[in-house]
Amino acid sequence: MTLPKMYRIRQKLDPPTVTDVAAAVRGEIAKLDLRGRLKPGGRVAVTGGSRGVANIATILRATCDSLKALGAKPFIVPAMGSHGGATVEGQVQVLSRYGVTPESMGVPIQASMETVEIGRMSWGLPVLMDRHAYEADHIVLVNRVKPHTNFRCHVESGLMKMLVIGLGKHQGALLAHRAAVDIGLDRMIPETGRYSLSRLSILFGLGAVENARHQTARVQAMLPEVLEETEARLLREAWHLLGRIPFDFLHLLIVDEIGKDVSGTGMDPNVIGRMYFFPNEEPKSPRYVRILARDLTPTTAGNAVGMGLADFGTRRLANKVNFHSTYTNSLTGLSPMRSKLPIIFETDREAIQGALKTVGLTEPPDAKVARIRNTLALEYLQASEALLPEIEGRPDLEVLDGPFEFQFSEAGDLVDRAPLPLGERSPGPPGD
Repeated sequence: MTLPKMYRIRQKLDPPTVTDVAAAVRGEIAKLDLRGRLKPGGRVAVTGGSRGVANIATILRATCDSLKALGAKPFIVPAMGSHGGATVEGQVQVLSRYGVTPESMGVPIQASMETVEIGRMSWGLPVLMDRHAYEADHIVLVNRVKPHTNFRCHVESGLMKMLVIGLGKHQGALLAHRAAVDIGLDRMIPETGRYSLSRLSILFGLGAVENARHQTARVQAMLPEVLEETEARLLREAWHLLGRIPFDFLHLLIVDEIGKDVSGTGMDPNVIGRMYFFPNEEPKSPRYVRILARDLTPTTAGNAVGMGLADFGTRRLANKVNFHSTYTNSLTGLSPMRSKLPIIFETDREAIQGALKTVGLTEPPDAKVARIRNTLALEYLQASEALLPEIEGRPDLEVLDGPFEFQFSEAGDLVDRAPLPLGERSPGPPGD
């Protein structure tokens, strides 16, 4: 099969960036004037999540240092629902992979899967809370604010969701997602979040917004009484900064890696245009006929949630899947379609050829094909010759080099002429 010729292109980005993240965090917390709210010598549970937040170790360390300077005794609790295989050891390991350890943070990590029921919603949901967080004098919510991969609302993936699902641990996350089948996440998250805010001693929230380069674009601290409205404002900013593939239609999208450190669903549905989440309708744009996922990120540690969003995968990917971790996460999130194995090919060559045989009457050399590292790293990408007319009409896109052909090893795997130009470096795992 003759494959399309490719070009390396760049999206011209000039996003806002926080240059000194630790200083920004300390400054934001100082603005809140917490001394009148903080119990002297109080124990404060600070949330540590699993979403691959940029600079998360720096953000958490600066938060804990600020609390200690106020005379508090902070500690970190894993707030990640069922992630890490829904085990204490697994959740501590998730934090460790992001550089969050007792030694690096200067505070203890208190991990448990035990919860306390703090009440019930009128429609029957028991509201569960991590026992260590519940028994603390105060709770501080720290998380990235971004568009969610399953639903649309004024608050989506952020502090309210961490309060409801992350701190609910495995059982709380499972019950919350089950309730969402009946009433929808767009109702369950804000209503349950308000209930928890009214019954817990939330000291403050700290939200981070990231740009299209997976860099910290803003951090903002907020008091609990304005948490919901402040998060909603940060979400609007996050939507504006969201990275996107610059083509609305492709015959084939090649994704070099998927993983939980990239998106909660391995690949961001807001980027690839596939939801696969009952009862949501599928997005009408963008439209990608076939998607190939080549590999898992090292940091995802075998959690392959999102592989079902792809049509095709490689043996390399399949051999790295930790099915226990993947299925625990998928069943908790009530999204089994997203964790089905795609059709597996032994090599990259076979996968690309197989995918292009299924795109209709378009001959492979004429197919519109793009290749990205992952759905976070979208500044540099590859595009096929058929996309040149679209690229040439876009002032925000530039061709860096090409044309060139796909290069394969004797074993049939790409010998990587990657989407990034030589000498450039894409964002690595958060915290590195």
